[in-house]
This record gives sequence, C-alpha cells and structure tokens, in this order.
Amino acid sequence: MARSSKPTTLTVDIHEMSALDARRYLERLIASCGPEVREIEIIHGYHSGRALLETVRSGVRSKRIERRCVTMNPGVTIYFLKSSKS
Repeated sequence: MARSSKPTTLTVDIHEMSALDARRYLERLIASCGPEVREIEIIHGYHSGRALLETVRSGVRSKRIERRCVTMNPGVTIYFLKSSKS
C-alpha cells in the first residue's frame, strides 16, 4: 500500500465468508494497515442471516478500532481507526 498524507478509506466485501473467517480476516487487516488508513468500510450484507453483521458489529477486536458506525445501509458497517504508532 502506498503511503499518503491524506487519510484513506479501505472498502472490503466479506459476503461469502464464514463469521469466523471474516473475524480473522478483519483483525489481520486492521493490524496490517498503515497509519494513513483511518476508515474501513465493511460490506457484510444482511439478507442471508445475521452472523456476519453481528461478527462485524461486536465480534471483531482490535485496539485500533476507535468506533464502529452503523450506516443507513444495514449491510454496511464502518470502522474508524486510531492512527497507529509507526
């Protein structure tokens, strides 16, 4: 990922993942993001059950997550990240 002085938003689609795979993937993604990444938009869907939605909104743990934002679209959640120490 290229470094930039502007905050960056990543968008990830986890529709086809299991809840366990999604949790692991998101925790690794957050840990590997550079300080320029300040938001992660997660597309998890909501029509095919609530497992991914609940995992994204309450199952993912990271000290970098400052807050979670539930959007007007029930199939999308945004994580706002604290800047990591380089």
